[in-house]
Amino acid sequence: MDRLIYDRIRELETDHWWFVGRRTILRRLLGRIGAPTGAKILEVGCGAGGNVPLLREFGAVAALEPDDESRAYASERLNLAIDTGLLPDGLPYAPESFDLVCAFDVVEHVDDDAASVKALAGLIKPGGAMLTTVPAYQWMWSHHDVLHHHKRRYLLPQYRALFDQAGLTVETATYFNTLLFPLAAAQRTVKKLVGDNSADDTMPPGWLNKALAKVFSLEAPLAAGGGLPFGLSIAVIARKAG
Repeated sequence: MDRLIYDRIRELETDHWWFVGRRTILRRLLGRIGAPTGAKILEVGCGAGGNVPLLREFGAVAALEPDDESRAYASERLNLAIDTGLLPDGLPYAPESFDLVCAFDVVEHVDDDAASVKALAGLIKPGGAMLTTVPAYQWMWSHHDVLHHHKRRYLLPQYRALFDQAGLTVETATYFNTLLFPLAAAQRTVKKLVGDNSADDTMPPGWLNKALAKVFSLEAPLAAGGGLPFGLSIAVIARKAG
C-alpha cells in the first residue's frame, strides 16, 4: 500500500465506523470457530495492530507484517514482537504451528492468491481453522483499490474456491457490509462518473460515525450464520481436517 494509506489506517482503525463494525462482525465469526482454550493464533498482515487486542480474547497471538514502519509501531503499541515475511513463500513459521490463522483484507493484495491461501493452510494444525476477509465485486473497483494496491476484488464463489483448492473445508462463506451497500455503491458510481478520486475512508462527523458503526454492527449475527447474499466484503471460515 502507499505510505499514506498505512498512516491513515493507523489514525482511523480505533474509532472509524468501518473498523469498529468489522471488529464486531469478526468477534462473532471468531466465536463461531470455537478455538481451543489457549489457542495459538496468527494474524498475517496485521498492519498497525488494530485487530490484535480482539484476537487476544481468543488465544495467544503471533503477528506478521511486511511494512517496516507499521511493524515497529505495532510492536511498541502491543508489546509484541511482530514478525516479517511475505506471501506465499516467505512465511517464517513451521508447518501446522497454529490453531487459527487470520488474514483480514490481505489476499487481495498478493499476486498469487491461490498459492497464498495454500501457504496459509499449511500453517494450520489438523482440526484448526482459517478466517479471512476480502473486498467484493470487481465492478466496485475504484481509486480506493488503486491506493491500497489491490490486485482484485472477488465474487463469493470465486473466493471460496481458493479454500477448496487448498484442501480446506469451508464452514462459513458470506458477504457482509450489506446494509450500507446501496449507499456505498451509489457513492462510488457517482465518483467514477465525475472523476472524483478523493479518499473513501475519511473520518465522518462524530454522530454519523457512530450511526454507521451501529448499522454495520447489526449484521454480525447474520454474517456469522453465513446468511448475507451481497455486500462490500466477503468473509470465509475454512477448516483443516483433523
